[in-house]
Amino acid sequence: MSQPALFAPLTVGGLDLANRIVIAPMCQYSAVDGCMTDWHLIHLGHLALSGAALLTIEATAVLPEGRISHADVGLWDDATEAAMARTLESVRRWSDMPVAIQLGHAGRKASTEVPWKGGAQLLPGDPSGWKTEAPTSLPFAAGQDSPAALDSAGLARVREAFAASAVRAARLGLDAVQLHAAHGYLLHQFLSPLSNRRTDAYGGSLENRMRFPLEVFDAVRQVFPPDRPVTVRVSGTDWVEGGWTMRETVEFARALETMGCAAIHVSSGGLDPRQDIPVGPGYQLPLARAVKQGVSMPVVAVGLITGYDQAEAIVAAGDADLVALARAMLFDPRWPWHAAAHLGASVTAPSQYLRSQPQGVPDLLRPGRVRGNGA
Repeated sequence: MSQPALFAPLTVGGLDLANRIVIAPMCQYSAVDGCMTDWHLIHLGHLALSGAALLTIEATAVLPEGRISHADVGLWDDATEAAMARTLESVRRWSDMPVAIQLGHAGRKASTEVPWKGGAQLLPGDPSGWKTEAPTSLPFAAGQDSPAALDSAGLARVREAFAASAVRAARLGLDAVQLHAAHGYLLHQFLSPLSNRRTDAYGGSLENRMRFPLEVFDAVRQVFPPDRPVTVRVSGTDWVEGGWTMRETVEFARALETMGCAAIHVSSGGLDPRQDIPVGPGYQLPLARAVKQGVSMPVVAVGLITGYDQAEAIVAAGDADLVALARAMLFDPRWPWHAAAHLGASVTAPSQYLRSQPQGVPDLLRPGRVRGNGA
C-alpha cells in the first residue's frame, strides 16, 4: 500500500520533518514575568510525545511590552532564556521531535488579562498592565487606550529585539523560528491599511506597509543559523472591507521567499473586531491554496482541520504542504497516532508506550531516538 501523503517526509529549510503534521503555537498564559513554568514542561512535554513532525512553542514576546498578556512567555533577557532552557532540556531528554519557536510582539493588542478572566485590555495604571505601542495611535477597539505610535527609535528597538531573541533561540538549540505576522499583532498591524495610517516610508502603499515586517524578517534571518529555517505566520485576510487582502498576502509571501523564508503558515483575521469570518471545517484552506499557487516554498494550512481524511486530502491534493493543529491537539494529544492508524502509516513513540499499540496495527508505533536513559 502506498504511503499516505500526510506521513511523507519533508525537508523545510534544511530541517527534516518525519511527516506533514505540525503542532501550531498555542498561548498558555501561564508564565511568570515572561519565564516558563512547570506548566510549560507538562504542556510541551506531552505534545512532544505525540508523533507530530514539529512542535512550535507559543507566541513568545521579544520585549516585555510585546506580551499579549502579563502571563505570556518571553525571550528577552537571561532569566527568560534560562527558564526556557530548563523546560527544553527536560523535553528533549525524552523526545527527538524538532522544536520551533514563534517570536512576536502584540503591539496594540498587548496588555490584556488572561482569557479565562475575560481577556480585557488592562490600562497602563493597572498593576498587570502597560502602555501599548503600534504603527499608529489607533486602538484595536473603541474605548480602549490608544497605543503610542512607534517612532524611528522605537522601530529600531523592536527590530533589534526580534534579532536578539532569535540569537537566544539559536543558543537554546531551537530548530526553527517562526515570526508572528498574523492575528492582528504588531507585524500584521503594519501590513493592514486598517491599522497602519502612517505617512512615512512605513505606511501608505503595499510596499511601504510591508517594509517593517520585511526588515524584521531580514534582521532575524541574518542572526539565526543559516542551516535552520526561519518561517512566517500570516493572516491571509482581515475579513473586513478595506483591510489586508489575499492578493497582498501573496505579494508579501513572494517578497519573503526572495529573502530566504523557508515556509509560510497561512491563518486569517484577528486585526479588527468587525471581522466577519465564515467559520467552518477547513475555512482557511482557500487562503493557503492561493498562497501555494503563488510561491515555491512550503505552505502550512491551519484552521478547523480535525479529520484524518480531511488532513490527508489537503496534502494529497497539493493545497498545502503541511497541516497545523492546535485545539485538535489539545483535545487529542495522540491525534497523529490515530491518524496513522486510520491511514495505514506509522509514527514515532516513546519506548515506554510501545506496549499500547493496539492489535491489528502491529506497525503503527516505532521507537524514537531519545537523549534520556529511560528507553
